[in-house]
Amino acid sequence: MITLLSIALLGFFLGMRHATDSDHVVAVTTIVSRQRSIGSAALTGIYWGIGHSLTLLLVGGAIILFGIVIPERLGLSLEFCVALMLILLGTLNLRATLRSIRIAPEFAGEISQEHVHRHGDYVHTHPHGHNPEAHNHLAPSMSSARLDNVFDRIKGYRAIRPIVIGIVHGLAGSAAVALLVLPIIQRPLWAMAYLLVFGLGTIAGMMLMTATIAVPITYSSRFEFFHRHLATAAGTLSLGFGLFLAYQIGFVHGLFTQ
Repeated sequence: MITLLSIALLGFFLGMRHATDSDHVVAVTTIVSRQRSIGSAALTGIYWGIGHSLTLLLVGGAIILFGIVIPERLGLSLEFCVALMLILLGTLNLRATLRSIRIAPEFAGEISQEHVHRHGDYVHTHPHGHNPEAHNHLAPSMSSARLDNVFDRIKGYRAIRPIVIGIVHGLAGSAAVALLVLPIIQRPLWAMAYLLVFGLGTIAGMMLMTATIAVPITYSSRFEFFHRHLATAAGTLSLGFGLFLAYQIGFVHGLFTQ
């Protein structure tokens, strides 16, 4: 007989396993590649897990309490949104990294060293020379910092971005692993408890994963060349994986062909 304890254990460990899904790893790696603190990276994972769990509780609760069935085409559309989000994250990362590389030659004659610092969550590098022009923040390269400056006044802004990304992932069909177990749980209260514990497992798994990913990124911050290429690799991975998912969902799975 299924007991509440076994349901809780199953939900927690499935939630931790769910946090390691490829689309989740790619998304958080792209975000964490711009951070230099293991603590802030772990906090990003917690926020992502909260957003994911909120969606899962709402969708799962609707299925449990009202017997709602999600149409296949709607499910594919939501998964396609995840692909678009990965493409956007990758593009923004690559744009910021390439912009910092492009700025450096403009001040080659005055460079004494490369200077690295952050504006909000945005970490960037620029040539640090003796002329005022050598320490320049070109507006196009600081788009993320400008957003931070504008929205930093909003309480909880730092949490909004990963929460929104987690919500989008929660809406997609990759959370089906949580919903597959629901038919064998006869009591609605136990089913909701399973979803809650699954969400807690997802939060714990994502926190551990983002902290682990942040370790080499934090260490590489001492070596700007290596750190820059890690950010480039993360952006390229997110863009490429997003394009792959978009093709798979749109054409192989039939979103655009049926």
